[in-house]
Amino acid sequence: MNSKPQIEYDEDVLLLEETTDVRDLIVYNDDVNTFDHVIKTLIDVCGHEPEQAEQCTLLIHYKGQCTVKHGTFDELAGMCTAIHDRGISADVL
Repeated sequence: MNSKPQIEYDEDVLLLEETTDVRDLIVYNDDVNTFDHVIKTLIDVCGHEPEQAEQCTLLIHYKGQCTVKHGTFDELAGMCTAIHDRGISADVL
């Protein structure tokens, strides 16, 4: 037998969700830039490992484009500009 009274609690829990608008940084194929230049750019600008940069570059070449990074617009806008500065076509979508 339980001698302690049982207390019921009704609590309203407020769940705060931070909504982030995740975007994609997409790099497009062209007939101007070399594989090595694009690979070096992805390593320098996006922080890719060499293998990841090479795989993305192959996808860019054969598929016409590749999403090379996910993030918020603010995170990706500077990277997109840096890629443009190296003569490579890219967009944040």
